[in-house]
Amino acid sequence: MMEVRFSGFGGQGIVRCALITGKAISLYDNKFATMTQSFGPEARGGACSSQLVVSESRVLYPYVTVPGVLVALSQEAYNLYEPELGNGGILIVEQDLVKQKPDTGRVQVFPVPATRFAEELGNRLFANLVVIGFFAAVTKCVTPDAVKKALPELVPGRFLKANIQAFDKGYSYGNEIMAAKSGASVMADAMSEGVE
Repeated sequence: MMEVRFSGFGGQGIVRCALITGKAISLYDNKFATMTQSFGPEARGGACSSQLVVSESRVLYPYVTVPGVLVALSQEAYNLYEPELGNGGILIVEQDLVKQKPDTGRVQVFPVPATRFAEELGNRLFANLVVIGFFAAVTKCVTPDAVKKALPELVPGRFLKANIQAFDKGYSYGNEIMAAKSGASVMADAMSEGVE
């Protein structure tokens, strides 16, 4: 079972991240998922989060207890939810919007310039699809095909192609980061074997 929290501020598409990912997982990846959401009274601009519980079998308790994955797209969300992330968990942050505490090695941190990538694609509103792509590459929780099948009913038709491009950008970047981490790990292992 995997517990995931997407967080940020209203207007970043935080709820849509969980909707798209949850639909993709439950309808096209043959798994089970439940989704809940919460946002502050400020709505757009205020803190909000959406939670997914993903499982190979039926989800008996739909609420996140200790997230194994946290996506934080704003400083406020990072400050609020990072302490709740389980030890060894995956932390995905918007690298241009979140200033992190010094790395203690408690969690695995993956920064992504999602808003910058979205702006390069023509609209910062596509940042949430960049994030979903990056999330898919880093966590392997959902497949790219499933996300692309889930998109048509959840994004406006005229923006479908752009949203797919944004997803692909995030997924490609995530794969590059994972390949670099894997290469660094292999190099470290080889060096430690050489020392012994």
